Amino acid sequence: MKKGLLLITLFTVVFGLSAYVADKKFPSYFPTPILEVESNTDKIELGRLLFYDVRLSANNTISCASCHSPVNGFAHADHALSHGINDSILTRNAPALFNLAWQKDFMWDGAIHSLLAQPLAPISNSKEMGSNVSEVLQKLNAITFYKKKFFNAYADKNITTQLFLEALRGFQSNLISASSKYDSVRLKLSTFSNQEQKGYLIFKKNCKHCHTEPLFTNAGFANNGLPIDTQLQDLGRYNLTHLSEDSMMFKVPSLRNLSYTFPYMHDGRFNTLNEVMNHYTKGIQKSKSLSPFLSEGLMLQPEEKVDLIAFLLTLNDKNFLRNKSYAFPTELK
Repeated sequence: MKKGLLLITLFTVVFGLSAYVADKKFPSYFPTPILEVESNTDKIELGRLLFYDVRLSANNTISCASCHSPVNGFAHADHALSHGINDSILTRNAPALFNLAWQKDFMWDGAIHSLLAQPLAPISNSKEMGSNVSEVLQKLNAITFYKKKFFNAYADKNITTQLFLEALRGFQSNLISASSKYDSVRLKLSTFSNQEQKGYLIFKKNCKHCHTEPLFTNAGFANNGLPIDTQLQDLGRYNLTHLSEDSMMFKVPSLRNLSYTFPYMHDGRFNTLNEVMNHYTKGIQKSKSLSPFLSEGLMLQPEEKVDLIAFLLTLNDKNFLRNKSYAFPTELK
């Protein structure tokens, strides 16, 4: 009997967190989502089909998942800069897609303010998917499989722009990463090691202002002292606003799933967390728009860098990567 109880306890600790997240969508210590997290399974499944369908591109070769792979935390690791249709090289690294329901601005420069409208940008970009929504809808409306799926989800066989975008939003709103070791510690299902605890204290002293718990981003924009890439000449939000205070301001990414979402920064210039640490300790380039929290860089000793990385690795969420409801849909034709 005691052995049985022990097995039940171990099962609860190991599997309880992933089940909790699956049932509740997200933990109670998460803030209230800004956007609705879709609950209709037919709509979510339809969005998943569309997310992985190469027919959203002009020549039927590129899907959303081509740059946002589930094994990379819905980012990609093949290139520093994303590749699009006809192997075009883009100007930025594809950002990871998770916990989008807590975001009000999208893209590295915040050019899009709606998760509903966001897919229109890559679909219509000549170097990304090279298509347009009218062309995509024409394709989908000619496919009986999709007409049935849209009817099941929306009771409408007529595939419109609104329904198409709502389905994609529904799937993406459900990409929730909240079952890392950090989360299990928050739920008192496990504890940090001594090194991880030291790293957590270093994090709270140096990183929390921009990478706010529990999402590990403040969803804002910051100049983190990166030197300007002389070839790309990407000045971040300045490209949109032309305001000097927005120079080199990029969206603050979440620190969750760092082991899977490399390379790092908007242009993928760093391949390892050690390179990232070196930037923050001795690579900061000062400017008027530099984050005030980085004015002196991070004063970290070598052993503190190691401890900090140990904590950051507790933000990896293998359950998120292995979630079958996010994976390539086998019924996609």
